[in-house]
Amino acid sequence: MKKTYIIGLVLIAICIGTLITVLGGSSTYASFTEATGNPGKQYHVIGVWDRASGYTYDAKKDPNYFLFKMKDTTGQEYPVVLHDSKPQEFEHSEKIVVIGKMEGNTFVASQILMKCPSKYTNAKPVAENEGKK
Repeated sequence: MKKTYIIGLVLIAICIGTLITVLGGSSTYASFTEATGNPGKQYHVIGVWDRASGYTYDAKKDPNYFLFKMKDTTGQEYPVVLHDSKPQEFEHSEKIVVIGKMEGNTFVASQILMKCPSKYTNAKPVAENEGKK
């Protein structure tokens, strides 16, 4: 066999190994129920903040502790802890995606992504409405 074929095969094997490693470590979307069943695995959980329960965050006491309750898409509700500061505009978010792992009965998030309400509405632009009276 030629050296170039051997080098090509080794490079292909390295690429396949890298792909398996990257895809194997990626997290998946799930509910709290699935995350509870696999406490060591990282998940993305989509849900909404339970506004009635509020949240716990005191920047003076501990700026790296943010706690709130979240209800996932199946209706399961669990406390979520983020060991970081409270995300800006958290109160205005419509949906939340928490990325992290279950630890006991608490979801420990490493990151929080928020979907905020759109700043655009169905109203027509002012320029279109001006000429019509």
